[in-house]
Amino acid sequence: MLFDWPDSPILLTGAVSPEQLDLPSDPDDLRAFAVQMQARLAVSEQALEAERQELAATRNELAAAKNAVVLTTLQIEKLKVTLARLRRMKFGQSSERMALQADQLELTLEELEAEQAHAECVIEGKLPDREPNAPANRPRRKPLPDHLPRDEVIHTAPATNGCTACGGTMSALGEDVTEVLEYVPGSFRVVRHVRPKLACSCCDAISQAPAPALPVPRGKAGSGLLAHVVVSKFADHLPLYRQSQIYAREGVDLSRSTLADWLGQVSWLLKPLVDRIADHAMASPKLHADDTPVPVLAPGTGKTATGRLWVYLRDNRRWSPSDKPAALFRYSPDRKGERPREHLKTFAGFLQADAYAGFERLYDPNREGGTISPVACWAHVRRKLYDVFKADNTSAAAVAIEKIKELYEIERTIDAEPPEIRRRARKLSKLKILDFFVWADDILARASARSPLAEALRYAVKLKPQLLAYTEDGRLEIDNNLAENALRGICVGRKNWLFAGADCGGERAAAMYSLIETAKLNGVNPQAWLADVLDRIGKGHPINRIDELLPWNWGGTDRHASAAGSN
Repeated sequence: MLFDWPDSPILLTGAVSPEQLDLPSDPDDLRAFAVQMQARLAVSEQALEAERQELAATRNELAAAKNAVVLTTLQIEKLKVTLARLRRMKFGQSSERMALQADQLELTLEELEAEQAHAECVIEGKLPDREPNAPANRPRRKPLPDHLPRDEVIHTAPATNGCTACGGTMSALGEDVTEVLEYVPGSFRVVRHVRPKLACSCCDAISQAPAPALPVPRGKAGSGLLAHVVVSKFADHLPLYRQSQIYAREGVDLSRSTLADWLGQVSWLLKPLVDRIADHAMASPKLHADDTPVPVLAPGTGKTATGRLWVYLRDNRRWSPSDKPAALFRYSPDRKGERPREHLKTFAGFLQADAYAGFERLYDPNREGGTISPVACWAHVRRKLYDVFKADNTSAAAVAIEKIKELYEIERTIDAEPPEIRRRARKLSKLKILDFFVWADDILARASARSPLAEALRYAVKLKPQLLAYTEDGRLEIDNNLAENALRGICVGRKNWLFAGADCGGERAAAMYSLIETAKLNGVNPQAWLADVLDRIGKGHPINRIDELLPWNWGGTDRHASAAGSN
């Protein structure tokens, strides 16, 4: 017998006593009623458990959302603190002093030269717009470049209509010319592409020129502006948000996100050029390699990780002036040895680099892809010994520095000579190096094993075969300074853009640095070159003729690279 009891919370909560219920008097009916109630209770418990699980899931989602908010808040606060620190570094006194850093020395030199000029004006009572009598030891000012356009301003003589002294007629006596280097700020302009429509009076056919081809179809940016954004960020070290602020002062609203969108599209358009530069670099018989740390913002953590930018430099112009240099940059999220092995999987030849242990497996004679021979850097050896000398100028490090100096003096005499002449001249270098190691072994036998001098000498002794390698082949160099110079721009830029937004940003930076540094190495203005290349690509330049766009093949007229001042 089944009893149709309504679903009531009263029965489940015990709010009603059993005496208040109309229970069956027959024992069998009562037992049936109890079974029925137990079944209902089980169903209610299952429903309650399902509600509990749903509530727990909701609570977990809420907790995850709260954690995300907290992390985002922390990230924002970190960025605010970092921004404040950058402002202090820019406008206030910085507590961080990087000794012997080239950029710091250049800044110091700028201040000293400016102060010297100011002091000369004060001492001599000259106004700033008058040229003071320069001391005899000051270098003469270089003439202004001939390639710059000239604007001529005629200053009419006051006595044109007659001599102010006697009223006589004045005749031409020649002229004096004063050239002043002026700067006109970059300006925006709008190029209106007007496409008239023509209609046939007989058949109503319409004729119209096609829409202009743009490098970035989704944007309104011309190739010159796109090139300017790229060069400003990666050659002039201006982050996109700062470029946006500069453009706003000119009355042009270009948000950081818009500039970032353009940058992403441009990097995609230029990828075939980066690939060709990579092929060219890897085909060299010798490469210079180096790397530098790059802070990278770790997504979702509000913290920065340390990625690496690697440079693989082809520059054989010292012994082969017609060879075309190329700088290939690669990004990696860490400094594991597998990174350079992946970068150099198609390379075989000489690799001039530091003593980084991650390179060791590249020198396996049975390496797939060909043999890579290591060449060490004497500049690294000298640097370690110089640090010892600076701490104690009476140490034997002074002797070592003089011995290394003799090697560089030999190199100065054979710069730009053919490989065979360089190799023959280096027979003397080899004898001097062997003498250096005999001297080093003697010092190590007597010096304390833990002394800085011993550590510096052991570094050299450990690399003896690699340090001797350059004396056996005239194509090699005495040091790896070429690669270090290629990284200098990144070291400066790193202080401005602080960190990359993600690993993809590091990869994009590596590609853009490859293009810009390769252009500068080949004496090409990166701005003019990229503007022309982007214009040609936008107009459909064939991919099978991509080599025509490489910097050393580029036929542009503006080849005045700022190689010296762009870093």
